[in-house]
Amino acid sequence: MSEHLTPHAWLNTEQSTGSLAGVRVLDLSRVVAGPFCGQMLADHGADVIKVESAAGDETRRLGPPFVKPDQAAYFSALNRGKRGICLDLGQAHGQAVIHDLLSEADVIIENFLPGTMEKWGLGYETTLASQFPRLIYCSISGFGRTGPLGGLPGYDAVLQAMCGLMSINGDVQSGPTRIGVPIVDQVTGYTAFSGILMALLARQRTGRGQRVDATLFDTALSMLIPHGLNWMSSGQAPALTGSAHPNIPTYDRFDVQDGQMFLGIVNDAQFARFCKHINREDLCLNPLFLTNSQRMANREALRQALGSALKHFSRATLCEALMNAGVPAGPVHTVPEAFKQPHAYARDMVIERPDYRGVGLPIKLSDTPGQAGRCPPGLGEHNDEIIK
Repeated sequence: MSEHLTPHAWLNTEQSTGSLAGVRVLDLSRVVAGPFCGQMLADHGADVIKVESAAGDETRRLGPPFVKPDQAAYFSALNRGKRGICLDLGQAHGQAVIHDLLSEADVIIENFLPGTMEKWGLGYETTLASQFPRLIYCSISGFGRTGPLGGLPGYDAVLQAMCGLMSINGDVQSGPTRIGVPIVDQVTGYTAFSGILMALLARQRTGRGQRVDATLFDTALSMLIPHGLNWMSSGQAPALTGSAHPNIPTYDRFDVQDGQMFLGIVNDAQFARFCKHINREDLCLNPLFLTNSQRMANREALRQALGSALKHFSRATLCEALMNAGVPAGPVHTVPEAFKQPHAYARDMVIERPDYRGVGLPIKLSDTPGQAGRCPPGLGEHNDEIIK
């Protein structure tokens, strides 16, 4: 242990719980994808140290709302369970501290522009792979290091636009529309998380770490299901369809008496039960609507018939009755309505502590469950604890 670190820079692994207890992670990332990945690792027991510059992670300032003067709610959504230190990685001292921490680390996560880590003497192939052969190096970027766009910066909405996601989201009136959550960032976080877990598993067999390369570009293209294969198979570019599904006409949003609901009917049996419940059995007997292909060919006529039938029903009553009848349907909730559902509490998806409020863990394990850890760190909060 070098002079830069205290004897207890990393936590005692015997005090950890969760499936990743004992895994030590150095999180150099910022904004969404990398911090989200680091938070999931922390939720499941990893000891995660977040490293920030003096300016701090950008999401600290992306408010209001703020939960603390220097901490927007946005930052709190992505950085719980971590300890935080503040370093200047452009200086020799900061780089030395990173090397010291890496001597006992299992994983490092970074999302700097390609080439930045090499400039600081922290490149994987050039430096770290030989010095720390068991290290798993997770690099998150917009476009990766190679190819015509390699090395360029990338942000969620830009990738939604470039990779076709906006072109299938929205309707004729709105035009191509950004999906309302940073979906590319979040799924890239899951991609990096999965890659790290696979690399940890492979290391048990090989004894060696490796690079995990996760990009927003690759992730955004991989999300084009079924639209990508629809185009590859038909040669027809997918169009804006609003809330409608490109392949299933009974998978759509409808107006009802007191709001809106979404139908998730995907097969003929569900369609028949649905028609019976709304007293329109004539629809499932109509030759125009017997199969999904026929319903697709006549989707506008079907939509008008369903819209006329549904406008007399109450949202909550109808959706509950349909679900009980085996027909997938749900009310279109606001965000507050979504989190106030009793089922959200039953599934532990709402965290309410005196010191922290947040969204629960979507991954549930029976024997080694995760848990939301400590509050997100203040900027440099644990410098004294970790660095002399």
